[in-house]
Amino acid sequence: MTGTTKGDWPLYEVFVRGKRGLNHVHVGSLHAADDAMALTHARDLYTRRNEGVSIWVVRSEHIAASTRDEKDPFFAPSADKVYRHPTFYDIPDDVPHI
Repeated sequence: MTGTTKGDWPLYEVFVRGKRGLNHVHVGSLHAADDAMALTHARDLYTRRNEGVSIWVVRSEHIAASTRDEKDPFFAPSADKVYRHPTFYDIPDDVPHI
C-alpha cells in the first residue's frame, strides 16, 4: 500500500475459538491494511502455540456496543419478562445440574 503508514491502517478486533471452546473469545486488537493481513497477523500473534481452530477479525468501526452507563436502562426491559425465568417450576431433587 503505497503512501500509507501503519498509523493509517484500521483497527481490528480479534476473536479466537479454542480447540475445546464452543465460543469465539475476544483476545485482542491489531492494526492491518486489509482483512487478509488482519487474519494473517491475528494467526501469528494470537495462535502461536496452536491454541485456536477458528479466527474472526472485525474492524472496530463496525462493532456497535452498549456502554457501561446504559447498563441499567438498556437491560431493564428483560426484567419485565418473568416467564423467561424458571422460577415457576418445581425441580425434582433427583435432577442433577440445574
